[in-house]
Amino acid sequence: MTITAGTAHSPETGAETEARTRQVTAVRPEGRPGPQPRGRQRPGRPSTGALRERLRCRWATQPAGLRLARAGILLLTAALALLLLLAGLAVSATWDTVDGRDAPRTTSAAGLGLALNDMDAQAANILLSSGDAGAGRMAVPYDKATGFYDSARRTVSRELRTLAVAAEGDTRAEHTVEALTENFARYQELIGRALENDGRAGGKAGALDDYRSATALLSMHIRPESQALIAANNDAYESGYDAARSRLTAELVTAVVLGLLLLTALVVLQWYLARQFHRILNPALLAGTLCAFLAFALGGQALSASSEHLRGARRDAFDSVVALSRARAIAYDANADESRYLLFEQERTAYEQSFLDKSQQLYGIEGATLATYDTGMDETWDAYRTDHADRRFTGEFRRELDNITFPGERAAAERTVRTYAVYQRDDRTIRRLIAEGRAQEAVAFCISWGPGKSNAHFGAWMDALDEVTDINRTHFDASVREGRGAVSRLLPAAGGALVAAAALTVLGLRPRLAEFQV
Repeated sequence: MTITAGTAHSPETGAETEARTRQVTAVRPEGRPGPQPRGRQRPGRPSTGALRERLRCRWATQPAGLRLARAGILLLTAALALLLLLAGLAVSATWDTVDGRDAPRTTSAAGLGLALNDMDAQAANILLSSGDAGAGRMAVPYDKATGFYDSARRTVSRELRTLAVAAEGDTRAEHTVEALTENFARYQELIGRALENDGRAGGKAGALDDYRSATALLSMHIRPESQALIAANNDAYESGYDAARSRLTAELVTAVVLGLLLLTALVVLQWYLARQFHRILNPALLAGTLCAFLAFALGGQALSASSEHLRGARRDAFDSVVALSRARAIAYDANADESRYLLFEQERTAYEQSFLDKSQQLYGIEGATLATYDTGMDETWDAYRTDHADRRFTGEFRRELDNITFPGERAAAERTVRTYAVYQRDDRTIRRLIAEGRAQEAVAFCISWGPGKSNAHFGAWMDALDEVTDINRTHFDASVREGRGAVSRLLPAAGGALVAAAALTVLGLRPRLAEFQV
């Protein structure tokens, strides 16, 4: 019997060998994987599930959590900084538009309307005071009317140039300004011809015909065009104001949300570090939290202050400026109606009604006629003086008295109404003198500037109106200045505080992350 060494095994020995083989195959040195089945993952590359598990484990570690928290805080800081930057640029652009375009265009259009009415009133006064080819001329009224006419003409020319520049790019406004310019040239030609005819003996009738044509052109074309321009420019300002306020509100809400999230993240991180690392406070992180709070407060204050200054400029100040500018233009037109009433005997009823209509636009009394207007004004004004909430009148003066905001404004507005009441009583004197057949005395009382005369009282009324207008203009300028200041002072400080908060957060976490480095 032949025995071969190593080839014969007992059953027990074979079983033990197989077990050892399986054990060796299952446990391999690291980096030397066992045999892989065909068609599976290639040697040296972990499976997808293993990679996912490895990533999960990696991010679940404390260093990864701290890095993630740092990234989140930096992201919130950057988002808040970007929001404040964009908001600041938008607000600055809004102030540029308000101060450089919207308000000047509206006031220029209002100034144009006023100057046009003043021109027409002074042209009528020239014709009333000139006598017959200079004979019997009323020297002082004539010289004053001539000077005021030339001043108003220059004002109209200047405002038209301003509006033409401001209207560039706005097709509708450009067409309106072009039409105004052309019609104003025709108006000047008619007035020039009227004054030329008035300078000739026996030329008064022709002068009156030319003046009638000029004032008709003013009423039917020039004045409606200037009023449309005022309304269009004021509407453009209003639309821009509404859009800016809405945008600022949205930006403020977003800034509050981002700021609260940033502060919450910093506070939670401070708590986490205190709990996990057994330290009461992280000084750098605490300083970063204070910087973030400062940025949050400054940014919110800048946005809310900008919104409030926009409201103050528009609602508190400029709404009154517009109402008072309209009142002034209406006043000059009403004053011109008195002169036209004296010039055109056959048209006195129409000009009397026109004067009443304009009076109602200024201080409206329900159901009043010229015979009852003074009594109605006395009653309603006494009621208002007794109780400022008792306002039984309408019109531009009511608009102003509904919007009293600034120190000294109420006193100036009330003084304007009182001087207006004096002027109104002068109008009844003019009409009484005409009714008594004392036309020359009526003319002298109407256009003279001596004490107690109508034009002197009209001038006092305009001075009072200018005073309350100047109060509102001053506060409009102050709102613009303070609104710009809120952007230029607060937002850069908020941006600097955010940069400091981000830097301090990084510095505060660096020692903790360094503890995990081998």
